[in-house]
Amino acid sequence: MVRVLIFVNGKLPDLNAARQLVKPEDVMIAADGGLYHILDLGLRPHSIVGDLDSISMDLRPLIDQGVQVIQYSNDKDETDLELTIRHALMLGPDQIVIVAALGGRLDQTLGNIGLLNDTRLASLDVRIDDGLEEVFMCRDRVRVHGRSGDTVSLIPWQGNVHGVLTNGLKWPLKKETLLPDKTRGISNEMLGDEASVEISSGLLLVIHRRQP
Repeated sequence: MVRVLIFVNGKLPDLNAARQLVKPEDVMIAADGGLYHILDLGLRPHSIVGDLDSISMDLRPLIDQGVQVIQYSNDKDETDLELTIRHALMLGPDQIVIVAALGGRLDQTLGNIGLLNDTRLASLDVRIDDGLEEVFMCRDRVRVHGRSGDTVSLIPWQGNVHGVLTNGLKWPLKKETLLPDKTRGISNEMLGDEASVEISSGLLLVIHRRQP
């Protein structure tokens, strides 16, 4: 299985928690200044993608070590993360984990979450995760892995979500409809190490916050 970790130039609240996300076989890609997070973890990226406006260091030593640098003009229509996801898809991944894409600027955070709706990602397991909190889309059925007491919130994305069925959550939903202007799915709790969410139609944003 090809697993790609994309590090973004956003906040990383807990470096040690982020370290737990990394597996030896992962392909790590830096979206511009996300490079610094990779280096802080003592790791080396496979490639660096973006306009490089957030990188002040000399990249020649990394290039000499085989790191690929794909630079775009500052005058572009996409964010560095969108361009990096496009590059990651060329590697044929089964799973993409986007790290340090939450917190900080609200516009960037919402834009990053919105990228999860890209139809090219529909057949893949794609999640935003900083080690403390993970965010992903449910298009039919998903599983949440954590522990008892973790918070799970279900937010309708782009409209009503029908037939919401949950297992392993403290307050179960039984084939219910969640509405985007209501807070019915916010702040549920896991009862054990795994929970599942199933829907019949719509698009559901799942936010899993792990206990400290």
